[in-house]
Amino acid sequence: MVSLAESVVFAPESGLVALGFVAGGIALGTVSGLVPGLHANNFALLLAAAAPQVPGPALFVGAAMLAAGVTHTFLDVVPTLALGVPDAAMAASALPGHRLVIAGRGHEALRLSALGSALAVVLAVPLALPMTELMVAVYPMVRARLPLVLAGIVLFLVVTERSNPARIGGLLSFLLSAGLGWLTLDIEPSAPLASGGMLMPLFAGLFGAPVLIEAIDGAGVPEQADAAVTTPRRTIGLTAFVGTVSGAIVGYLPGVSAAVAATVTLPAVPNDDGARGFLVATSGVNTSNTIFALFALVALGSPRTGVLVALDSTGVPLDLPLLLAGVGLAAGVGFVLVPLVGDRYLRTVGRVDYTYLSVGVLCLLLVLAYLFSGFIGIGAFCASALIGLVPAMLGARRVHLMGVLMGPLILGI
Repeated sequence: MVSLAESVVFAPESGLVALGFVAGGIALGTVSGLVPGLHANNFALLLAAAAPQVPGPALFVGAAMLAAGVTHTFLDVVPTLALGVPDAAMAASALPGHRLVIAGRGHEALRLSALGSALAVVLAVPLALPMTELMVAVYPMVRARLPLVLAGIVLFLVVTERSNPARIGGLLSFLLSAGLGWLTLDIEPSAPLASGGMLMPLFAGLFGAPVLIEAIDGAGVPEQADAAVTTPRRTIGLTAFVGTVSGAIVGYLPGVSAAVAATVTLPAVPNDDGARGFLVATSGVNTSNTIFALFALVALGSPRTGVLVALDSTGVPLDLPLLLAGVGLAAGVGFVLVPLVGDRYLRTVGRVDYTYLSVGVLCLLLVLAYLFSGFIGIGAFCASALIGLVPAMLGARRVHLMGVLMGPLILGI
C-alpha cells in the first residue's frame, strides 16, 4: 500500500496519474448527477461493473469511484430543483426546493445545497473516527431492535404531520409503498444492464415521476432573483452539523434516507426556516454519508453505501490519505460546479416548454427503468408512480414513501 505522502514525495508522476483518475471520476459524477432519476446507488453499480475494465492501479480507480460518488451528491440537486416545478398554486404541497424555485429563490437554493454538502465534508473528516467508534459500539444493540427503531421513526413521521387528514395520507402512503417493496424488492430482473436492479424504477416512480406529472400543466421555472443566501450563517452551520451527524446514522440504519433523517432531526435546529434548512440538511446527509461509510468499511470491513459496495467489490486498497484527498478535491470542485452549472440549468429549463420537458423526462425515466430492470421495471415504475401521487393528493409529505424499504425491514422480510 502506498500512502499519499509517498506517492507525492517519491513518485510525483504517480501523484499526477492519481489526479487524472480523480478528475475523471469528478467528470463522471458531474454527468451522472445531472441525469434525472439516476440515483447514486444505481450509478455506483454501473461503476462497479465498469471498474475492472479500467486500466490502472486499483487504488487510483477506487479514488476515481469515490470522487464520482461525492461529486454526484453535490450535483444531483440541480435536476431536482429545475425539473418538476409545479404551478404556483400548488406551492404548499411542492417539494421544499421547488417552493424556493417558485418564490424565485432557486439560485439561493443551489448555494444552500452546495454549502450543506461542503460543510459536511469539512465536519465529517474530524468527526469520522469518534462517530465510527460510537456507531460500532451501538450498532449491535440497534441491529437487534431494528424493526422497533424503524417503526418508531415511521410513527414519528406520521404524528408530526400538520393535520389528521395528512396523518392518514402519510400512513396510507407508507402502507402502499411498503406493500410495493414487499412485492418487488426481491425480484432479480432480466435487463439490458447486467448491474441493474429494482431500486431504480421504484425510486424514480415514487419520487421522480409524481412531481413531473404534477408539473405538466405548470408554468415551469419562473424568473429567478439574486443568489444572496438569506439564512444566518450560524443556522446554516448548525443545520449542516445536524446533517453531517445524521449521515453517520443513516449509514447504519437500513431504509433510512437523507430525507427521512432530515425530517426527523431538523426539529433540533433552532430558527430553522423550513425549506432552506431541509436543503442544507439533506445535502449534508448525502455527502457526509460517503465519508462515514469509508471509515466504517475500514473499521468493520463492511460497505454501507452503494459507492462503498462498488469500491469493496473491486478490491481497492483502503489507503485513507489518498482516498480522502480525492474526496476533498471532488468536494471542492462540486462546490464550485453547483452554482456554476445550476444557474445555467435553471435558466435553460426556464426557456423550454414545460409540458414537453416533463413528458420528455418521464420518457427518459421509462427508458432507464427498462435498462436497469427490463420490462418488469417498466411495470414497477408505473405502479410506483401511481402510489407516488398519493401523498400530495392527501396533503402529506413524500418522505412516507420510504416505506418501500422500511416496511419490509420492519416485517423482517
